[in-house]
Amino acid sequence: MEKLTHMNEQGRAKMVDVTEKQETVRTAHAKSCVVLSKEVYENIIQLKMKKGDVLAVAQVAGIMGAKKTADVIPMCHPLSLTGVDISFSWQECEDGQYALEIDTYVKTKGSTGVEMEALTAASICALTVYDMCKAVDKSIVIGPTYLIEKTGGKSGHFKRQEE
Repeated sequence: MEKLTHMNEQGRAKMVDVTEKQETVRTAHAKSCVVLSKEVYENIIQLKMKKGDVLAVAQVAGIMGAKKTADVIPMCHPLSLTGVDISFSWQECEDGQYALEIDTYVKTKGSTGVEMEALTAASICALTVYDMCKAVDKSIVIGPTYLIEKTGGKSGHFKRQEE
């Protein structure tokens, strides 16, 4: 049986030692989605939400989330990120609702990847949108959230196949 990398000799969780891993440039692109009503959409784009500019606050929250990933995901290594970028786009749904697509891009030069940082950034962005809009509509739906692409490291390049 193959030894599990995240378990110690007592079978308990441990943070993997990456000391000997080669430092490479590593990137990750993740995506999340927030589906909300036309009323909430209009309030966001017209900057009429009582808590302020929803997308500006969500963008900063996502960047902060990427930087704090190791604080909330127990086995993640603290990383020195060299770049975090977040972009938004809107899609009108067939049922009259609107989908906010969140794309996060994270980069570092290090010995472990940034997939979790990109996914955390996307998740925190989506949760911030919900938090800022819940007074108007609590039926907002978050998700799916997933990895689009990652580069660097021993496992190499991954790109999600379009469905």
